[in-house]
Amino acid sequence: MSVSHQYGMYNDLPPVYIGTMISVGIVEDDRVVREAISEYCSRQSGMVCDLAEESAEAFLARLNDHPPPDVVLMDIGLPGLSGIHAIRLIKERYPQVNIIMLTVYMDSRKVFDSLCAGASGYLLKTTPFSEIKEAIEVVHAGGAPMSPQIARRVIERLQQKPKPAGEEILTPREREIVLGLVEGASYKMLAGRLNVTVETIRTHIKNIYSKLHIHSKAEVISKSLKGEI
Repeated sequence: MSVSHQYGMYNDLPPVYIGTMISVGIVEDDRVVREAISEYCSRQSGMVCDLAEESAEAFLARLNDHPPPDVVLMDIGLPGLSGIHAIRLIKERYPQVNIIMLTVYMDSRKVFDSLCAGASGYLLKTTPFSEIKEAIEVVHAGGAPMSPQIARRVIERLQQKPKPAGEEILTPREREIVLGLVEGASYKMLAGRLNVTVETIRTHIKNIYSKLHIHSKAEVISKSLKGEI
């Protein structure tokens, strides 16, 4: 499906509002893209999007009198502040907000900078709307979604990095969990993959954080990309 076709095919869908909503925010300077994603999200069961701006500055200003959304879809190439700079500002003020990059850029540096700044996911703009919806749900549930091309690059970089000198900090099982987080797996997905309980995964994550002296999943991914674990 072409990008132009994707962003123009949802004008006639009826709105659906059922149950508890995931609130979605959008920072995207292309009006057609911004409005299409906003309309699509607001028509999904369990989602609403009433905060969509063309720049990071406008988005941050709106948050002064608007509750922060659960999930933000963030472009990188924006007028004024870049999306990567905006991540840091949003996470400083609203650390509970999950940010998914939605961009045309797929080079390793921008992926790395976005994740290190605090993004929880990274999607390409060619991602179908149905998969964007799924990514929003995954990140809201604690996962770290990435487009397949991006996840492949991250994993390749992780596997190619030389191991740090000295003894291994993490156990093989803990490293397996780190790799799962980089791939975008949620705690529930990891539990199913490793045939353990979600509580066991939480215990492993707590031990990983303690060993690495970090406090968030984004920091785990950042250290992985740097080859520090």
